[in-house]
Amino acid sequence: MTRPTLSLQLFSLRELGSLDAQLSAAARAGFESVEPLGHQLRDATGLSDALARHQLAAPTAHIGLDFLRDEPRHVAEACQACGITQLFVPQSATFLPPETTGGWQRLGAELGRLAESYRPHGISVGYHNKMAGFSLLSTARYGFEVMFEAARGSPLVWQADIAWMSRAGVDPAEWLQRYAKVLVSAHVKDRAPEGANPDEDGWADVGAGTLMWPSLWRLALAKGAKTLVVEHDSPRKPFEFAQTSFAYLSRFMAHSG
Repeated sequence: MTRPTLSLQLFSLRELGSLDAQLSAAARAGFESVEPLGHQLRDATGLSDALARHQLAAPTAHIGLDFLRDEPRHVAEACQACGITQLFVPQSATFLPPETTGGWQRLGAELGRLAESYRPHGISVGYHNKMAGFSLLSTARYGFEVMFEAARGSPLVWQADIAWMSRAGVDPAEWLQRYAKVLVSAHVKDRAPEGANPDEDGWADVGAGTLMWPSLWRLALAKGAKTLVVEHDSPRKPFEFAQTSFAYLSRFMAHSG
């Protein structure tokens, strides 16, 4: 098994201020890779310089669907400047996945076309799930499976957010196994016990929550995830979260690859 890349989603450090402050914290916590956000790609030179300054790599990034669709040249040039080879489209305030079978089919077809268009640039395009897509539609099918069926034959890939699947009430392990052919990355975050950490939206530092990360980590790697991205959507203490989670996951890294 190839040794995975352990990265940190910069969304987790947004409360620390500037990009430089976020990258400094990531490096001090022990990370060698980070996952930037779309708005940070708009200043590719600034991002590239800051990554070099803190000796960090950025193999993946999150990006809004509009930016990916409407500014392909800008996006491709930013990725090439920063060494990014995988882009993932997550659910956001401006991108709410559809609630109908037809809507999921249209989304899958569009993401598939975009994945095809970026492939000549050496950039892989994927979908990053949240809870949407993991409740049954009126057709008794899941939106997630309808989307990937519509994208069949394209190079569209998947970054699994395992904690969001758990919160949606499905078994993450089942979906990791079913969609191993498109799985290339996974987000590593944890759920607090029921009713705990309300000021952190019910999330927890990795290893301090309820998810069985030793087995989920092994399964994600076995099913194709090459980049494991640590995340907490609302950490009370962002740097401490990053530091604690890195220390916990370093034990897994020692036995990976």
